[in-house]
Amino acid sequence: MTDYLHIQLPPDQIRGISSIGLAHMGDAVYELLVRTWLCAHGKATGKGLDRATVALVCAPKQAELAQRILPLLTEEEQAVFRRGRNANVHSIPAHASRAQYQQATALEALLGWLHLSGRHDRVEQLFAVMMEEE
Repeated sequence: MTDYLHIQLPPDQIRGISSIGLAHMGDAVYELLVRTWLCAHGKATGKGLDRATVALVCAPKQAELAQRILPLLTEEEQAVFRRGRNANVHSIPAHASRAQYQQATALEALLGWLHLSGRHDRVEQLFAVMMEEE
């Protein structure tokens, strides 16, 4: 049975996943981390949990948090980030600029790539840096 929570796909298989596919995966990884962080830190309860989650997962906030980790990325991670940033997205939410949406997509692609690579320790490390000042 495959352990999808702790998956580790071979590099060739990950390279075959589109930037949008990696961002799709990373979006879920990021939201799970945010929800876990909020619950673990008692930041919100009840209806406030949803508002707090939305505030942290929106594109402008993701773009802001991405800036915190950019200096820490390896060359390989930077390449994945650029690939995600350059993804051909067709619609941008009204509450975000194109640049913010590109940065958010890049962050999500990086997190998706790390997750699918089995680099859960690195995901946790980068997420901790993103959340230091929150």
